[in-house]
Amino acid sequence: MSKKSIVSTDQAPKAIGPYSQAVKFGDIVFLSGQIPLDPNTMTMVGETAAEQAEQVFKNLSAVAAEAGGTLDDALKVNISLTDLNDFVAVNEVMARHFAEPYPARACVQVAALPKGAKVEIEVILGV
Repeated sequence: MSKKSIVSTDQAPKAIGPYSQAVKFGDIVFLSGQIPLDPNTMTMVGETAAEQAEQVFKNLSAVAAEAGGTLDDALKVNISLTDLNDFVAVNEVMARHFAEPYPARACVQVAALPKGAKVEIEVILGV
């Protein structure tokens, strides 16, 4: 019997490709990268990277809740930015959504993200 299960909620955007919102394997949950889409309209939210990051964390929180956890259960966070000049602003948003001890994290600049997003974030939870 497989320990793998798919996590899906209508409180976060539907996948825009051949992937799941999250996959749970035992006590580990892999949340797919989220961009700042409104789950009801599937349109982009926010002009700045900080505004977009707020929506992304809202989406990630919804998927985490469906998986039986919260962002407080985060083990690792991967952030992709189209401009590393947004690093400080996104750090400030992240600090509002996580408490110490903080999860491990990587943050990289990428050439482009789906739908012209400025930020995409993925999270691994231990629940």
